[in-house]
Amino acid sequence: MLAEPGISVIVPAWNEADELPWTLPALQRALSELGRGAEIIVVDNASTDGTAEIARAHGAHVVSEPERRIARARNAGAKAARGRLLIFVDADTRPGAELLRASLSLLDSGTVCGGGAQVAFESPHRILYRRGTALWNTVALRLNLAAGCYVFATREAFEATGGFSEKVYAGEEILFSLRMHRWGRRHDQRFCVLREPRVQTSARKAEWFSLGQHLALLALLSLFPFALRSRRLCGFWYRRPGAEANGVRDRLRD
Repeated sequence: MLAEPGISVIVPAWNEADELPWTLPALQRALSELGRGAEIIVVDNASTDGTAEIARAHGAHVVSEPERRIARARNAGAKAARGRLLIFVDADTRPGAELLRASLSLLDSGTVCGGGAQVAFESPHRILYRRGTALWNTVALRLNLAAGCYVFATREAFEATGGFSEKVYAGEEILFSLRMHRWGRRHDQRFCVLREPRVQTSARKAEWFSLGQHLALLALLSLFPFALRSRRLCGFWYRRPGAEANGVRDRLRD
């Protein structure tokens, strides 16, 4: 990659030693096809496995964020980033060069301050999950809400809006989308979700949590959205069934 990056890809990671050996090479291949200066930043969010070592071994710049809060990890990566264009990618998400190129083209246009992409699971499971994903994609397109696994923004807009809200333990991408949309409207820019290409991400939460647990969480957040301020109530994002004391590497993979 070139010495002076104009693009910073930020990967928040808690105990992602299993995923990073797949995600980081995929990101590097996709970025190399763009022919533009880029860097990859992995934010080690209090991992207890080899996340940081694996990230360094794959040439990523590693930033440490000791407080386990997804928004803090994303913001820590943005603070360390050198690029004018920011792309946030989850550790189990592997966007291709076509998606990166489409996202950067929008940001380069000067008419778009940020956005996201429709989601496609790498290995779709039950029909209800597939229908749920289709419903989310429809809502995301109509309301311009970015899925947390893939978000892009200009540094100017990111800093002007304060980045991701650290008041919540989950759903920070929704709040970010809304704030970016309002900022963009005041500056004659748009926050938009790409229809195509979609971003490929794992369906591992469908393996870790039952359909009943998914529905219970949806009901809880629909009735009590303030639950997003509690890490205990947001355990869906902070627990991994089968990981001893939630502190060792989770061995489940798609």
